[in-house]
Amino acid sequence: MENYLEPTPWDKRNFHVETYELTEHTEAALHQTNEVEGHFTLKVDPFDNTELLKKYGFYYVDTLTEPVCKKENLQVFSREGISLSQDFDHDEIIQIAEEAFSTGRFHRDFNIPSFMADRRYMNWVGDLIEKDLIVALNYEGKLAGFFAHEDDKILLLGMNKEYRSKGLAKAFTSHCVEEQFKQGYDELRTSISPSNVASLNLFISLGFRLKSTIDVYHKLNGSLPVGV
Repeated sequence: MENYLEPTPWDKRNFHVETYELTEHTEAALHQTNEVEGHFTLKVDPFDNTELLKKYGFYYVDTLTEPVCKKENLQVFSREGISLSQDFDHDEIIQIAEEAFSTGRFHRDFNIPSFMADRRYMNWVGDLIEKDLIVALNYEGKLAGFFAHEDDKILLLGMNKEYRSKGLAKAFTSHCVEEQFKQGYDELRTSISPSNVASLNLFISLGFRLKSTIDVYHKLNGSLPVGV
């Protein structure tokens, strides 16, 4: 029998159950989620018929848009006092990650406790630090946030709560993106939930344009361990 379930060990370590992403959403693939206990992710085109998804217990959690920017369209903004650095305190970056991403799809999943969703981001950022994919954002010599990237993708932008709504993110991000382009890419892309209006507006202001969208559904077959 064909296997439609792709294990996601980076999620399993946070939720302490088997976790998978489906490779397709045929009825055979959806039926397979009834035969295995665990948490499942499924990404589908927004115009696809979702009748079978509901039949097999999947529920909507988020929509992801893909903004892209061509090198020649990037708008760079300046701000006195800002600087970028790859020398930073790892624990401070992790602390920002713990509370900066409360609108993620796992935070919106009613089956996932908030502390587990927080831990997922913290562990992910820890992995990115180990891979040297984090740039620290400093303002007047103090850590204000971080920017995470890999190849032609922008992965995360996290701002310390003390430095939000101060007009810093636009200048920080534009300079990070400019440096990323210098690695030889002609186009960069990221992924943002439309519910994160501030982030979406930020990237649009830098010259990014929306290219595509995808809907994300989850399913929990069984239960998560209590008190982990």
